[in-house]
Amino acid sequence: MKFMFEMRKIHCPYCGELQLVDLDGSGGDQNYWEDCQVCCSPILFRLHVDTHSGALAVHVHRDDD
Repeated sequence: MKFMFEMRKIHCPYCGELQLVDLDGSGGDQNYWEDCQVCCSPILFRLHVDTHSGALAVHVHRDDD
């Protein structure tokens, strides 16, 4: 199984700025909120952990999506 902690680059769905975020897949699939490091807007993170490979997929959304 793949290591469950990763650093990823994402673009803020509000301001578009590129930022580096820590992902923790040890808890399995999860949805959580985190503020943008640049504009402080709330970003919804949808984290999916592949049960076979352990690979992490992340999608970010605005609060009004």
